[in-house]
Amino acid sequence: MGNGEESMNIKDFRQQENGVHEIFLHRWSPRAMSGADLDEAALLNLFEAARWAPSANNNQPWRFIYARRDTPRWEVFFELLAEGNRIWAKNAAVLIAVISKTTFDSGSPARTHSYDAGAAWVSLALQGSLKNLVVHCMQGFDYDKAKEALRVPDDYAVEAMIAVGRPGNKEDLPEYLQEREFPSPRKKLDEIVMEGVFQK
Repeated sequence: MGNGEESMNIKDFRQQENGVHEIFLHRWSPRAMSGADLDEAALLNLFEAARWAPSANNNQPWRFIYARRDTPRWEVFFELLAEGNRIWAKNAAVLIAVISKTTFDSGSPARTHSYDAGAAWVSLALQGSLKNLVVHCMQGFDYDKAKEALRVPDDYAVEAMIAVGRPGNKEDLPEYLQEREFPSPRKKLDEIVMEGVFQK
């Protein structure tokens, strides 16, 4: 289990229909974090999970740049976040930037670099859920400033940022975020799966 659902019944929020493993239902993206530290072993455990994600031609285009709270680089990462994300991400133990290499080692374009980096993110997120960590991915940050501040080369794309931490108390969030602190449902399969051709 993970991400603070010990105090809630996940089935009150999510119902599966086709017999998947519960790991998929239990992974969600809380915002409440305690501010407690995350040791190196716990952090490397997440990156190890991401390391084994699949990728086109085994290119493994994902890269992770991180900063721990209370270290000199933390403020650089934190300042990249949109104001709405700073409100809760201030209690994260680690902020991570996900980037991906846009080319193969041969120099030819790697069209699935973002797709593959997404696979690595899911692996990291599921491992975090298994370890009862909050793992919350964001697009709410300044991509251009991130590329500059994190010294990302031109042949890499900035994909997302992740906040990781120990579970905290929902009541420590602003009221409007407390109202959103629950596992979200998903669309029905007939809305996202189509046989033969695209169908609205």
